[in-house]
Amino acid sequence: MTPLAYVVSLPVRAYRLIFSPWIGYNCRYQPTCSAYAMEALEKHGALKGSYLTIRRIGRCHPLGGTGYDPVPDPKKPHSHAKHTHCQHDHVKPDTTPDSAEE
Repeated sequence: MTPLAYVVSLPVRAYRLIFSPWIGYNCRYQPTCSAYAMEALEKHGALKGSYLTIRRIGRCHPLGGTGYDPVPDPKKPHSHAKHTHCQHDHVKPDTTPDSAEE
């Protein structure tokens, strides 16, 4: 976890330590919102992890969904230099007119 993500996780840790035992298990999703927040911060860092957490908390209401809602895996950037098995078509189309071949 990055240092900034750790700092951002402190309120989540405090909630889990202080308030969660009093409130009880009331989350509509699995993993719980606080567990989701900790995992999102660990996987994605402070900015994107916070964004994902806020989105998740926004969905956690009586009219929202329920069930399994995992933290998405980080997307790896696609680099042509690293992939020799790239499936993109890199061949330039033939730009010569058909009449030029005669």
